[in-house]
Order: sequence, then C-alpha cells, then structure tokens
Amino acid sequence: MKPLIPTGLDVLLRGAGAPRQALRIPAPDISRWRAGNVIPGVWSFDSGLPGQHVCIVGLTHGNEIAGAILLDRFLREKLRPIHGRLTLILANLDAFSRFDPDDPTASRFLEEDLNRVWDIALLDGPRRSCELRRARALRPVLDTADVILDLHSMLWPSDPLFLVSGSPASVELAAELGVPPLVVADEGHATGRRIIDYGPFSDPASGRRAILLEAGWHWEPETVVRMEQASRRLLARTGLVPATPFASLTPPRVAHVTRTVTARSADFTFTQPWRGGVVIPQRGTLIATDGDEDIRTPHDDCMLVMPSLLAQAGQTAVRMARI
Repeated sequence: MKPLIPTGLDVLLRGAGAPRQALRIPAPDISRWRAGNVIPGVWSFDSGLPGQHVCIVGLTHGNEIAGAILLDRFLREKLRPIHGRLTLILANLDAFSRFDPDDPTASRFLEEDLNRVWDIALLDGPRRSCELRRARALRPVLDTADVILDLHSMLWPSDPLFLVSGSPASVELAAELGVPPLVVADEGHATGRRIIDYGPFSDPASGRRAILLEAGWHWEPETVVRMEQASRRLLARTGLVPATPFASLTPPRVAHVTRTVTARSADFTFTQPWRGGVVIPQRGTLIATDGDEDIRTPHDDCMLVMPSLLAQAGQTAVRMARI
C-alpha cells in the first residue's frame, strides 16, 4: 500500500501548511516509561562489563511517534546490553503529551525546536523555554555517551537517509549500518545546533559519534521498520548485543552538502514539488526562487536533500549535495 500523501502541485496549491498524511500507526502508550530510571523519560542499562555507551533517542520532535513506538518495543522486550551501557531516551515528553491525530503536525515542539538548542553557549546561558529546560536535563546523559542515534521521520516525500555533522567517524559508522543506504554529511541549520552537532560529537578528534536517521514519512509502519533495522545493526556493530548475520546490502552512497539554502522571505517557492534524493544532472538548474533571488544548483549531479516545499522565512528550505 502506498502512503496516502498527495504529490505534484496539489500539495502546494492546497493552502494548508503541510501535506495531509494518513496515520497508519497509532501513538504508543508510553505512560509506564515516563518516570525513567535516570530522569523522566530516560532508561539506562549497564551491563557491568566494559564497552561503549550507546544512546538511542526518540521523540526529539513530539509528533514523530515512530521513534517512540520503537523505544516502547525495546523497553517491553527488556532489551539489555551484554557489554557497555544502553540508554533509551524519550526526549520531548511534553510535546508528545499534546499529540493529536486530528492535527498531528502541531506537537512538533512547545516553545522551540528541541533539535536546534544544542549550542553549549546557549545551554549555559540564561534563556529559558520548555525545550531548553529539557535539553539541560538530558545534557549530563549525553555527556557520557560514546555513540548517539537520533531517530526522526519526515513530513515531505524523500528518500530515507542518515544525517551526520561531518565527522569522518560518524560518516563511517552510518555507512557501515547501511539501512538506509544514503549518508549525508552537513553542517546543520542556521537556526541552531542539533543533538548530533552537540559538543564533542561534532569534533573529529573526540572519537565520539552521532548520527541522525530520517527513516521515512511520519506515521507509517515502514518508518518504524527502518528505525528498528538501523538500531539493531548499531547495537550489534558497537558490541552491545550479540553479532547477528545480516543480509548483504546495497553499497551506501555518501553525499556532502555543498550549499544549505535558508529561506529569506515568505515568497520562497520551488519550481516544482521536488522529492528529496533526486539528483539534478546540470549545474545552474533553477530549482526555486526566494523573492527576486534565483536558487540554482551549484554543480553538476546535485542531490537535493529534504526539500521543505513550504519553507517559512528563516527555515532551511533545501540542502544541495555532491555524491
């Protein structure tokens, strides 16, 4: 069954703020996990043996329920590491508490995006919000992590992919996981730093690795499947669970972002409803306009990464990458 997502110009002409999607997965009941065993929403299990500390994060955005479904599954099955430490984080509990299947995009965050506040100066500073309070509470947990996998899903049609902040070790880890077979290295958003950009995780010399998985469209079971495949591969790769033979995979593609386009005006318009992952052969191809500015591909064989077809001023509209 194909996801019930409109394609073509009907998306852009609908007049709504986002494409309508059928919710093919229900929001999980995570009430039993809210207390955590470290802080609310955070469950950590130590094997008692040497090994890496791996953190798997879901619900960084409160409407991206696929990650919560997977973490609920892991907790219910009592997944435990045989080496090192495993921590499962249900990140934005407050935003998730307001998830409404009749308006499923509204609970992405409460006051600001939890995935744009991971600048050390900001975390140490005086500014306050619901999301900053939560980030400050999670920070000591992430400070002890060796590896972070941040689980996300997407609103607009796009090939699933890993995002990394550019650290070669993180790029290598994402490529080794191989599900999905696309790794994109970029420098993040103008509006703030992501979890994977936090502190030592963006420092190639630290040896610590962080990857963000964009597993597919919101609210469909295939997205949960991809999250589980990547998570279990990660746990096996890092030695937290017994090694398991996996089926051979398509060799991954690795792309490096060459330009991040942030919308400057309310008049940002794509020339067509581009799908994320499309590769445009010719340099200089017009893909969008932003007021009186033309947005063109900067080089041949340019991949469009997660275009946001109704980008607002100040938001990342699209990233362009070279494979």
